[in-house]
Amino acid sequence: MTVLFITGIDTDIGKTYATGYLAKLLQQKNPDNASTVITQKLVQTGCTGIAADLLKHRQMMALPLQKVDTNITTCPYVFAVPASPHLASKLEGCVIDVDKITEATQILLATYDTVLLEGAGGLMVPITEDVLIIDYIAEQGYPVVLVTSGRLGSINHTLLSLEALKQRNIPLHTLVYNHWQGEGVAEPQHKQASVDEQITDDTRLFLQRHLAAHYPQAKWLDLPNLKDNQ
Repeated sequence: MTVLFITGIDTDIGKTYATGYLAKLLQQKNPDNASTVITQKLVQTGCTGIAADLLKHRQMMALPLQKVDTNITTCPYVFAVPASPHLASKLEGCVIDVDKITEATQILLATYDTVLLEGAGGLMVPITEDVLIIDYIAEQGYPVVLVTSGRLGSINHTLLSLEALKQRNIPLHTLVYNHWQGEGVAEPQHKQASVDEQITDDTRLFLQRHLAAHYPQAKWLDLPNLKDNQ
């Protein structure tokens, strides 16, 4: 039984897509076993009802909502305000109990071989006033899947995230390179496309070399362009 924590170098970096994609890959390795993998969301903000990220996961996995989704096991905390968990929960008068999240993961592990636990934002996002996401990962001892991309600034954000993981002795399982840049994150119009491509290509190669040199035990995964899979 395995728990992998999926986090990213920033918000809107592709964690949800990466989580759904990894779940789909694990499904394909063992298509006859419905208990191979399930996804979980640490805390969801910016929506109501079933966590929006879980809906995306199930769509990518070609599954309907599961009982563990509808009974909120896969995401005990959902808040309407699109803010960090500590603020969104405060605005709704709710106190997040991190033990409740851990208990939900243990319930899932009783049925599923692998739980892919998607975080919220990056490593230093506060879950509560006193607990950062990286604190929670370190306490649980979960290996991390870190999602990065080729957008300008990604090298800096990725290396800072890796250093933070190293300081907490948190193992890096996989570095995921998201080829999709998303809407609204394109470079200014006056920049030439060839320059953008040079940045993207160089970022990918730099991070691959860094991973091989400093994290030889970790895996590298290229995440296909989202638009190619819609």
